[in-house]
Amino acid sequence: MQPQTTEESMDKLDLLKEKSRQAELGGGEVRVEKQKAQGKMTARERIEFFLDEGSFEEFDKFVVHRSNDFGLDKRKYLGDGVVTGHGLVDGREVFVFAQDFTIFGGSLSETHAQKICKVMDLAMKTGCPVIGLNDSGGARIQEGVVSLGGYADIFLRNTLASGVVPQISCIMGPCAGGAVYSPAITDFNIMVKDSSYMFITGPDVIKTVTHEDVTKDELGGAMTHNAKSGVAHFAAEDDEECLRMTRELLSFIPSNNMENPPFVPTNDDTNRVEELLNSIVPENSNQPYDIRDIVKNVVDEGYFFEVHEHFAQNIVVGFARLGGHSVGIVANQPAFLAGVLDIDASVKGARFVRFCDAFNIPLITFEDVPGFLPGVNQEHFGIIRHGAKLLYAFAEATVPKITVITRKAYGGAYCVMASKHIRTDINFAYPSAEIAVMGAEGAVGILYRNEFKETTDAKTLLEQKKVEFENKFANPYVAAEHGFIDEVIEPKDTRPKLIKALSLLQNKRDTNPPKKHGNIPL
Repeated sequence: MQPQTTEESMDKLDLLKEKSRQAELGGGEVRVEKQKAQGKMTARERIEFFLDEGSFEEFDKFVVHRSNDFGLDKRKYLGDGVVTGHGLVDGREVFVFAQDFTIFGGSLSETHAQKICKVMDLAMKTGCPVIGLNDSGGARIQEGVVSLGGYADIFLRNTLASGVVPQISCIMGPCAGGAVYSPAITDFNIMVKDSSYMFITGPDVIKTVTHEDVTKDELGGAMTHNAKSGVAHFAAEDDEECLRMTRELLSFIPSNNMENPPFVPTNDDTNRVEELLNSIVPENSNQPYDIRDIVKNVVDEGYFFEVHEHFAQNIVVGFARLGGHSVGIVANQPAFLAGVLDIDASVKGARFVRFCDAFNIPLITFEDVPGFLPGVNQEHFGIIRHGAKLLYAFAEATVPKITVITRKAYGGAYCVMASKHIRTDINFAYPSAEIAVMGAEGAVGILYRNEFKETTDAKTLLEQKKVEFENKFANPYVAAEHGFIDEVIEPKDTRPKLIKALSLLQNKRDTNPPKKHGNIPL
């Protein structure tokens, strides 16, 4: 319990200052020092570091909980375990809340939830992003159903705000049980290594129910959710890096769905040609290369802000700029699983595409895909349903869409990766592009299987037919003859071609049929 000063003996200005001092103490010096000993900043330090200097305006500083059970009537802290308000990031208004672990372990009470809901409601009215700095032990057990109701109130607002204002969750401590569902609905999750974790049920419950031994970090630590589950999009080394990442992420996205992303002037020549691009794609179509080498040689200043870097590495997504304009990049990665689409890659790509479409960020697709990953597990776990998510997302998107086929574009994966047939505006291809139902060997094996049975030299016939098939389909010209490829370009010209196409599409208007919402194959 914080020491109380006799309020009757103070004048009104002194009383205000004293209450502010008490609120800013959090749970007291001992708990604050314990927080810092764990390498964590306090809630107020996080907000101060995150926002532009001196821009924070706090709401509900003097709110206290209303509970009297289990001795809570004698334990009241001003602010009730969460700091809320608004401020500036690079001069743009944002709303923020930071849970204070030094007060009741940051646990969520009825009034704690109401404070968060207030800033979320104002964010929706004013069209500003919401940033949540999560560090909480979960629902306040002593409050029972009203604390659970508080979570549901937040979940509803997360859902209504989705696609209207950007929502970013920074997981900077524990986040367990029902608390995980608010970050799960938000657009991006950033976790701090070694000090944050997320899970529905903790290691103790798991051991009791399933007899599995697992640590908090193995179960729901930053790298677990970045690399295995895909729940988190970024992993930061510490609180400061987490907050810097959040500021950088905001620099690529608009404040709301009615605005365009911020324009950032560049000294990088919009007409720059890059000779190196002519030699990045290997002549051997089975040889891997890193698709990021193409992306980085095309975008402004060579800078690519990758999202979901550690998850489903056979597809690469992230933000960059072209001619100063923010773009979303979606690219198959031949250096990992040959760039094949599987369940995780499809879901990762679909989520990113839908975010970009919701917030008016043009989509640039670099395609080198041999198809969908075959296998019993993939089929049984629903590659059809999950692959359809990526198809749905690209087809539904109405933002400017530009595709560059760098090499393979085989089968259904050709259709899915922002092909002309699903309303992509401009489709380029390199001379190395191969557009066909499948690779030469597989196709020849099917097309000429009877001839192979009848010949005494199947090997020679196979090689001969493979060459014929490759000459016909291992190039972009058949697709170009049909108008499915708008232009076959030299790789070195990719940057100026993309920037001119984006300029052309700046005033693009496209709509979907009137409906409440579609039924994406979840």
